[in-house]
Amino acid sequence: MTRLRNATANEVANNITQIQCVFVTQCIFLRTNMNEQPPELDKELVERGHLVYLRHISADCVIFGFHENELRVLLLKWKSDGPWCLPGGFVKKEDSLEESAIRIVKERTGLDNIFMRQFHVFSAPDRERKKETMPYAAYEGWLTERFITVGFYALVEFSKVSPKPDMFSSECTWWDVHSVPKGMFLDHNEIFETALHTLRMSLNDHPIGYELLPTKFTMPELQRLYETILDQKLDRRNFQKKMLSLGILERLKERKTGGAHKAPYLYKFNKAKYDKALKQGLRGGF
Repeated sequence: MTRLRNATANEVANNITQIQCVFVTQCIFLRTNMNEQPPELDKELVERGHLVYLRHISADCVIFGFHENELRVLLLKWKSDGPWCLPGGFVKKEDSLEESAIRIVKERTGLDNIFMRQFHVFSAPDRERKKETMPYAAYEGWLTERFITVGFYALVEFSKVSPKPDMFSSECTWWDVHSVPKGMFLDHNEIFETALHTLRMSLNDHPIGYELLPTKFTMPELQRLYETILDQKLDRRNFQKKMLSLGILERLKERKTGGAHKAPYLYKFNKAKYDKALKQGLRGGF
């Protein structure tokens, strides 16, 4: 391996890119033998990674999907029986925060053209208190400095996602939002809860569904999506009346087949009107 001590910034980038912009500090914290000498690449990342990445700032992504009438979130499980966490990573010097978040989500889902929103900045002074347990805590380096993280949430169609763990994870798995494990890494439970709250509040101002549902869906399926996000039951007639009044739906001539009851009509979103509602907001709210 090329030594980074005398390397150029480009050579540093070529070596560090191998970690795929994930939180190496999380992997380090999970070592089974805490007295084990870290691999050379890890040590060099600690000492020279600031040549490639911005100091003090990171991005964490809450990826939502909808499947079998459940709102789900994509989580990573660190190796060596480590904690669950959200997909996250550092910000390259040549990238914007948004570009970094898009890259993180794409690496975990395999999807392009992702719907994503920045929702909060997490800057509590004690959010990284667990760093004190890491072997690299003794090093005076950029990774042991205080980090502020910016939260993004993404909406994806469940059936199109191919969950992929990063090199430090043993699993990349969907979880029902009601069953998310306690004790996730650092403040990731707080980040998740804030993202879910933001998603719920956004229903008052913007439509939801285009990224989470298949192209064709029934009104009961759309209602179930809203009920799942809001975590409450909605009146069927009022919901249908409200959704139709928004002008973003088109009823098709087709009906859903295979059910025991009268087959409901299928609908699809009018993409142009849906996008306009995203930009301008809903008339009168939801």
